[in-house]
Amino acid sequence: MPNESQNKRALLEARHHDPFSYLGLHHSRSEYVYRVFQPYATEVSVFDGQTWLQLERDDAAGLFMWRGKQALPTPCRLRLNYFNHLLEVHDAYTFGSSISNLDLHLFSEGTLQQAYRTLGSHHMELQGVWGVRFAVWAPNAERVSVVGDFNGWDGRVHPMRSLGSSGIWEIFIPDIGLGELYKFEIRSRHSGALLTKTDPYGFSFEMRPGTASRVVSLGNHGWRDESWMAQRATRDWQHQPLNVYEVHAGSWKRHWDGRFYNFRELADSLVPYVQEMGFTHIELMPVSEHPLDESWGYQTTGYFGVTSRFGTPDDFRYFVDCCHLAGIGVILDWVPAHFPKDSWALAHFDGTALYEHEDPRLGEHQDWGTLIFNYGRNEVRNFLLANAHFWLQEFHIDGLRVDAVASMLYLDYSREAGQWLPNRFGGRENIEAVDFLRQLNVMTHEHFPGTLTLAEESTSWPMVSRPTYLGGLGFSMKWNMGWMNDTLAYIKHDPVHRRYHQNMLTFGQLYAYTENFVLPFSHDEVVHGKRSLLDKMPGDGWQKFANLRLLFTYQMTISGKKLNFMGNELAQGQEWKVGSELDWYLLDRAEHRGVKTLVRDLNMLYRDVGALHELDFSHEGFSWIDCNNADQSVLIYRRIARDGSEVIVALNFTPVPREKYRIGVPHKGGYREIFNSDSHYYGGSNMGNGFGMYSNDFECNGMPQSIEVTLPPLAGIILQRTS
Repeated sequence: MPNESQNKRALLEARHHDPFSYLGLHHSRSEYVYRVFQPYATEVSVFDGQTWLQLERDDAAGLFMWRGKQALPTPCRLRLNYFNHLLEVHDAYTFGSSISNLDLHLFSEGTLQQAYRTLGSHHMELQGVWGVRFAVWAPNAERVSVVGDFNGWDGRVHPMRSLGSSGIWEIFIPDIGLGELYKFEIRSRHSGALLTKTDPYGFSFEMRPGTASRVVSLGNHGWRDESWMAQRATRDWQHQPLNVYEVHAGSWKRHWDGRFYNFRELADSLVPYVQEMGFTHIELMPVSEHPLDESWGYQTTGYFGVTSRFGTPDDFRYFVDCCHLAGIGVILDWVPAHFPKDSWALAHFDGTALYEHEDPRLGEHQDWGTLIFNYGRNEVRNFLLANAHFWLQEFHIDGLRVDAVASMLYLDYSREAGQWLPNRFGGRENIEAVDFLRQLNVMTHEHFPGTLTLAEESTSWPMVSRPTYLGGLGFSMKWNMGWMNDTLAYIKHDPVHRRYHQNMLTFGQLYAYTENFVLPFSHDEVVHGKRSLLDKMPGDGWQKFANLRLLFTYQMTISGKKLNFMGNELAQGQEWKVGSELDWYLLDRAEHRGVKTLVRDLNMLYRDVGALHELDFSHEGFSWIDCNNADQSVLIYRRIARDGSEVIVALNFTPVPREKYRIGVPHKGGYREIFNSDSHYYGGSNMGNGFGMYSNDFECNGMPQSIEVTLPPLAGIILQRTS
């Protein structure tokens, strides 16, 4: 045990790991000793229940002391004199700990699923006094303090208590409230360096370029979405439509002066738009706090904080609530694969590689200049699991789209030989990351039934979207990056050359049902010189728009759930730019309005026609009629519902109209065209099959019946049996 002089020196040098053992009220032999450290006070008094007792200055640095035979009432009340300015406060060092041993144990073993209710800052009442409890994990610190406006950002004033082997530090600071800015000042045990860090569990942060955390309540929003939440828990999502509108909240629309829309303004404008367009879900690119707009949110520094760019946490709750009342689900982009190197955030948090690996062969993403989480460490895994729980629980999020899963699964991801370390079995698989992803999915599906997890995963890792009890990773769905790459590579070809590449469209059916796939045209495909979807299309102006309409028709009718990035529906000519809003002025032009109308009508058909969505994940929902007519670049297939009803899709990938084109059909009867991407409503040439058709007994495509149709140029049609 350190003696009094050692305690005093450690405190005055701001190195004391347990200031509560020295400051505050203590019984020593036959008397009570009360110590207060207030470096800016000229006089300090304590209330004994009847009168104010003045403390003696024990050290010029600001240490005050009182000795007496009777104990003082706790928590002690202080009167501080700052050069004749009096302030009455309670003494933080006369409050006990409010974190249970059970919470400490669960956190250390990585199973404290609501760790955000223990760590971070919490406005609360303790021993009859209101204040804020602060707690942070920094096991390799010599000393940790809370700094903020309330103590002059001086790390000497509020050093925290160490809660033993848990590595957690805690203090309750009375008489401060909501809205306070704060950080943690950490002195490294190993180097002695002073680090000033933002709160890893902070719920709110000041507007960039500031980086301080802000004390806010966990939430005061009065939810109105009880019906949605009840239905979600029992929803048969595998057989329901999922059509996602991917949005970057800062560049969908902006005010005339460049200001962001806040979440309440987005609720008033974005939600009705998505509802009108027939999308079932909004996927928000990350809205957790991040310092750089140009990172789009993928370099997160405040995992538990809604970015201050768009309002408060309750503003975001209001947005989600409005989505649910409009029948729209909300999916959140979530980034557990890496985090930035900013010195004030998670990187080397307590002077050591705490959240990351020390060895850059394990701990650094060379491509992105970011750090990789150490998934093998219980407390780090707990941090991420609690973060997923936080968004699902506190904000009623309906799903998490997990970014960069491929980079998590493989230790040699984007690395040359010698730049990575194998796992304990000598392989390239990141075993700890796999275990974490399985834990994530088990927790999500067990505690939040009906919610979805979607993996952005571009490799051939098996069973990504299969249950963990079968050996899978447990995701609900997986982005089909192979389909996306093949489809865009095919559509870029001049139609005269497409006959040589038809396998790019047909190959996907060989693996289409090995996973629960989402077919994405995401933000990644319209940035960094890849050009907008419209600009990828070959041909003159008319052909570009016709090709784009055909591309959307193919996406919305082939097996798989759907995702489109904002602006795709406007047929933007330019790439997406994060610094400005979408090119809404394009809707003054008929051809762009036509594409938007086509996307809306396709969305409605996909949502309302069971054959187009009920068996997206089953081979029973799809059947080729003709996939071999490469010479004419024609594809024809059936989409089938669970009740056996069906639609027929015919796609003509050339600008040559095909009149009296014979198609085999499985059933005798009448057929009508329920959609035609060449309609004049969409900006097309208006060729089609408006009067319907009736089958005859002429065999075709291996079927006993057939019909003759007109296939418009660079267009797709959808047929439905009428009798």
